[in-house]
Amino acid sequence: MTRAAFVTVDVFTQQRFTGNPLAVFPDARGLDDQTMQQIAAEFGYSEITFVLPPEDQGHDARVRIFTPVTEVPFAGHPNVGTAYVLGQQAQLFGKPVGDRLLFEEKAGLVAVELRRRNGQVTGAAIRAPRALQVLDTVAPETVAACASLQPGDVCSRVHPPRIVSVGLAFVVAELTDLDALGRARADLAAVRQAVAVQPTPEGDFPLFLYVRDPVDRFRLRARMFAPLDNVAEDPATGSASGALCAFLARLDAAPHGVFDFTIEQGVEMGRASLIEVRVEKDGGMAQSVTIAGACVPVLEGALSQP
Repeated sequence: MTRAAFVTVDVFTQQRFTGNPLAVFPDARGLDDQTMQQIAAEFGYSEITFVLPPEDQGHDARVRIFTPVTEVPFAGHPNVGTAYVLGQQAQLFGKPVGDRLLFEEKAGLVAVELRRRNGQVTGAAIRAPRALQVLDTVAPETVAACASLQPGDVCSRVHPPRIVSVGLAFVVAELTDLDALGRARADLAAVRQAVAVQPTPEGDFPLFLYVRDPVDRFRLRARMFAPLDNVAEDPATGSASGALCAFLARLDAAPHGVFDFTIEQGVEMGRASLIEVRVEKDGGMAQSVTIAGACVPVLEGALSQP
């Protein structure tokens, strides 16, 4: 086994031990697929990343993202956190690290822009690799069962529960109020039943539940449950936030414009996170989805030799 260094950071936060933790292996050369998956299971984070040289030298890196049980094509907080870690380096596989990076991922190319304050990298903004996909409608009763709620807790006033994606698919559903959001708990048996009938394209059934601020419709509070990935609850889910906000922007009556959303997540689990999403809409379609946030460093270490 190759000895490999790693860094952990908390993503979508400016305060350590909040936000969503992420482990990044900035140089994963020498690690095979099985070892990467075993490392992800060992950490137990919602995702971790392994950085490899790009296949196209015009790009900056190839980034592989693993949950505790599988590799995924795209995710938000792993990209933001990986960009933050790589932004601390002078070079990446022999090339200088600039403020703009391009990551190769299974879902496509992810464009990254580092954020700096007083010359120091503080976070990153990433562009989702795919246009919004609006897929199946999901019955409110199914969502309610999977979240241990009553069907009346699911609000279909703006839209029914729906599977949407900008690189990774989620079941998004609006709830009636913060009380319902606070009562939500994943029901593993119900989720297994739902995925057997109506899986997302990745063969999963992750639930992204949200409530709109009664004063500011562009401010949301959310929770995400993915028990089939061994993620009981995720503190911050950038890919789900991007897909949801692109979907809400498409539903908006304005055919053009820039929509700036703020998503609070992780509050109920004591890891408050803040996710910024910008959707640029033209001709009624979401043309660009940018997911951004701050990061803070936590740990450094290395994979030990057996």
